Amino acid sequence: MMGYRGKTREVLEKLGASIGCRIRLSTKDNVFIEGILMPKHEFSSPEIIVIKLDNGYNIGISIDRVVKIELVMCRSIPSPPKTIMEKIGGLPITKILGCGGTIASKVEYETGAVKPVMEPSELLELVPELKGLANYEMEVVFNILSEDMTPSHWEVIAHRVYNAIISGVDGIVITHGTDTMSYTAAALAFALRNLPMPISIVGAQRSSDRPSTDAALNLFAAVLTTLKAPFGEVVVVMHATSSDTEAYVHRGVKVRKMHSSRRDAFQSINDIPLAKVDLIKREFILINNRFIGRAKNRSDVIAQIGFDDKVALVKAYPGFQKEIIDFLVDKEFHGIVIEGTGLGHIGSYVIDSIKRAIEHEIPVVMTTQTLFGRVNMNVYTTGRKLLEIGVIPGEDMLPETAYVKLSWILKQTRNLSEVRKMMLTNYVNEFNPTLREEHFPIWVRT
Repeated sequence: MMGYRGKTREVLEKLGASIGCRIRLSTKDNVFIEGILMPKHEFSSPEIIVIKLDNGYNIGISIDRVVKIELVMCRSIPSPPKTIMEKIGGLPITKILGCGGTIASKVEYETGAVKPVMEPSELLELVPELKGLANYEMEVVFNILSEDMTPSHWEVIAHRVYNAIISGVDGIVITHGTDTMSYTAAALAFALRNLPMPISIVGAQRSSDRPSTDAALNLFAAVLTTLKAPFGEVVVVMHATSSDTEAYVHRGVKVRKMHSSRRDAFQSINDIPLAKVDLIKREFILINNRFIGRAKNRSDVIAQIGFDDKVALVKAYPGFQKEIIDFLVDKEFHGIVIEGTGLGHIGSYVIDSIKRAIEHEIPVVMTTQTLFGRVNMNVYTTGRKLLEIGVIPGEDMLPETAYVKLSWILKQTRNLSEVRKMMLTNYVNEFNPTLREEHFPIWVRT
């Protein structure tokens, strides 16, 4: 009874109906409707019943308009016979970990439900381009909305990735919702280092049931990357343009989703992509020679898995209330990352509250909301005062990368001097020692 609650759910359950059953409704204005009972999302009005008509369209009917409901038929929907996918000798093994999102899901048109793909044969049904690249193992870690991701979820994913590496697979791909994908990518990059292969994180801006879906080609590019790339880094693989010509392979600690709906939403910030995949020729092409090479042995993986969930990321703005910092101190948060203005600033009237946080052994890291460029807190008075009281400059790290990094560090140590030292240590190219023209997009360069 997905999505149904309250009075509507009670009526349907009393009738003995479930998703996929055929029901007939009679309304107060003598309209008769018959069709398949459909699921609905949690934000739908609780009074609405969703019906798929025989013409294929869905309609919503308020339970208050209904005077009679009849159960016409409930039948089990037979699953199509499974294709036994035999392993092809000599091909590498790719592990695909499902962590939500629509990319590795399929629509059951009989019920309207979307479910994660569970079998390699189902995956090949959706993305036949994958056949012949590798043998596949599938594992659904969890199936949640990406906005529901938390640091504890990052830990679960990291452990599953580590176990897959040790088990001997040749490639690992993680399917993930796009909205918080960059956070998860950064988390895995810090938690698992000295990797013997790339870890490709991939999503889709358009669901697999839409003609404009980018799911299949993104997934193909992600698998090809984890098998062909010379580096051992966590990467995000998504469409490079709005057309189906190529995908970019972004460093996981230097990427951000820059558009809410475009297929080429992801962009490397203060960096260039590590590689691209030509989706026409089916070729992997390295375009950035500054990368971390693959470790020779699986046993060399450095696993430091753990994140502190009492870290806050706050944005500076005109009129920022210093009470926000005071609140975080009073609630005993363990760390604060500020997305500051320009070269790394916040209103000077907030300095005393930030000083109080540091006096309470709460590290404060400064990043810039301009995204491109780096903080330089030596230029203006406010920046110099922030440095004097112990604020840690975040170099050219993305605010979300700094947030994840601080969360990861605080799980290992709460000592302020150690936290500062680790925040200013470049573990996985999360910041650039110097910024070059090539790090910026064309619109910045010109």
